[in-house]
Amino acid sequence: MNSIRMISPVVKNVPWQEKPGKLAGAPVWRYTENPIIGRNPVDGVARIFNSAVIPYHDAFIGVFRGEQINGVPYIYMGSSIDGIHWNFDNKRIPFTDEKGNSFMPKYAYDPRLVKVEDTYYIIWCQDFYGASIGIAKTKDFKKFIRLENPFIPYNRNAVLFPKKINGNYVMLSRPSDSGHTPFGDIFLSESPDLIFWGRHRHIMGNSTKWWESVKIGGGAAPIETSEGWLLFYHGVSGTCNGFVYSIGGAVLDIDNPSKVKYRCENFLLTPEEWYEERGFVPNVCFPCATIHDSESGRIAIYYGAADTYVCLAFTTLDEIFTYIKEHNRLSESDKEIGIR
Repeated sequence: MNSIRMISPVVKNVPWQEKPGKLAGAPVWRYTENPIIGRNPVDGVARIFNSAVIPYHDAFIGVFRGEQINGVPYIYMGSSIDGIHWNFDNKRIPFTDEKGNSFMPKYAYDPRLVKVEDTYYIIWCQDFYGASIGIAKTKDFKKFIRLENPFIPYNRNAVLFPKKINGNYVMLSRPSDSGHTPFGDIFLSESPDLIFWGRHRHIMGNSTKWWESVKIGGGAAPIETSEGWLLFYHGVSGTCNGFVYSIGGAVLDIDNPSKVKYRCENFLLTPEEWYEERGFVPNVCFPCATIHDSESGRIAIYYGAADTYVCLAFTTLDEIFTYIKEHNRLSESDKEIGIR
């Protein structure tokens, strides 16, 4: 029996590949058939990357950043039987307002997909007179109701927690500026209704470790466990040849997630393979989703590679939790409740 439990549904068909015999560093291993989504996957779309998926009716469904051949990103929907081989709709997701009128963003990218109670929420980055957060809801993936912007510019990398905490929706985000921000910390905000947001809290910032020394940002939706919220996030370092994006791991307090319980000082995955090092934006591993099975403890991590591909990596709850705790290093601000 696992010593740590996921508090989430059983997903028996979680995508999976056994751990290789030899593995250096963190217990996270790449799918040997990566990338699972290559270039030009849909007519009019040059690249799909930085996308999110979720179990749905014994199969899987996802929202995908489709970089159109004119360079403008939008969100497309896809479905899969096994979580590896995907079929995509040719048209962009048709967002409407509450009255059914078209309510399409000017552009949309880096979506996350999270189920809270009986509703699925899509969260993305868009234009609101500057980079800001977009959010929409659906119950059947046929009708997509877009809500008003939760925050003013500038903000990115938003993701909802998969359940309410103390009666409120909870969202992670990364306040930023109008460009490729040379700074950025992860913050938390709460809302009783997805309209009015407040109780903003700082969670954690960049660190002295090279792989996350410039900025950090939310990644996959946090996984609820018996010891806290397991968070896969991205950390960014600066080099003479540009930014490098790696995947990090932390555990947040279950009742007060602005407090960090454990934070791994090492990256869990960093660009090493050709599809991570070479592409439209080189040297990027950008986590956006997990599919996880509470019975086996298996976790499949979906990440964007080099702003060009979608890839898969795997770990188990026990192994990754143990690694994060063994390599834990917290700053004073990590331990705070995030109010100053």
